[in-house]
Amino acid sequence: MPMQQEIRTRPGASEGALSQAYDTALLDLDGVVYAGGEAIAHAVDSLLVARDGGMRLAYVTNNALRPPDVVAAHLTELGLAADAAEVINSAQAVARLISEQVPEGSRVLVIGGEGLRVALRERGLVPVESADDDPAAVVQGYGGPELPWGRFGEACLAIARGVPWFASNTDLTIPNARGIVPGNGAAVEVVRIATGAEPQVAGKPLPPMHRETILRTGARTPLVVGDRLDTDIEGAFNGGVDSLLVMTGVTDGAALLAAEPRHRPTYVDADLRGLLRGQPEVSGADGGFVCGGWTASVRGAGAERSGAGLVLEGDGDPVDGLRALCAAAWTYAGDGVCGLDPAKALSRLGW
Repeated sequence: MPMQQEIRTRPGASEGALSQAYDTALLDLDGVVYAGGEAIAHAVDSLLVARDGGMRLAYVTNNALRPPDVVAAHLTELGLAADAAEVINSAQAVARLISEQVPEGSRVLVIGGEGLRVALRERGLVPVESADDDPAAVVQGYGGPELPWGRFGEACLAIARGVPWFASNTDLTIPNARGIVPGNGAAVEVVRIATGAEPQVAGKPLPPMHRETILRTGARTPLVVGDRLDTDIEGAFNGGVDSLLVMTGVTDGAALLAAEPRHRPTYVDADLRGLLRGQPEVSGADGGFVCGGWTASVRGAGAERSGAGLVLEGDGDPVDGLRALCAAAWTYAGDGVCGLDPAKALSRLGW
């Protein structure tokens, strides 16, 4: 269960660089460090500076397709000189979850990529390919665009025989170089619809992934860095740790302003350069929230059906305007979801 936390009504502030305020960055990969295999602008340089300044980097991803050594090799190619021990994925979290429920040496039917097989072997489990191999569990993880349709059939057959079903994660989408495409959550829905069963899920935002991350990193003052509200930011909320949302992945300005409390990040920035600088304070109250050269407010509050809306005035860094809008929207929403139309205000910021 999530820790009881005060409702966040505005982004947090930090006088110094976040890389100095936190000992470990728990970094999502897709949409944060890279998209479709290509480094996101400013990501590599920012992470190198943060690491040189003493911040530890851990790469925490719900993508279970590739083993940690393959991910580390890719990061090294991008210029980050990463080690496999710095990569924590949902395959590792789900493999630990399975190992706590079935005997060592048990067979596990794998619907997904090599990352799942490596993680299962690490826990003393035996990956198999068919429902007829007498599996003790079924595990499903992202298998990439080439995953054969018949793999879903194997999962359904085993589940129908009473075999417990596990999923590495349920992200419905994943970003690539060309846009947003179906993720493991979409594949999980195929099996769910066909069987009527419900999987045990390990990945962000659920506790098994947070537990796996802390066990493997030993972080004492971690900062979760991600692009998704419903996995990265909610996972930080559930773990009771701070978070930084970067606007380089799937979350757009409208989704951020409408975020319910568990999806509101501690900090907001355009990209990973946010690790290297302080985070400006958002000041003011209901009459207007100020950040940098921007002031955001709600006009006609309490009368959404009579033309109430978010208003943004001023000029300056667009991220400061977004922070001010967050304060106006989240304060208005309280413990709910802001239903005001943000389109006009966000258009001024290019979001």
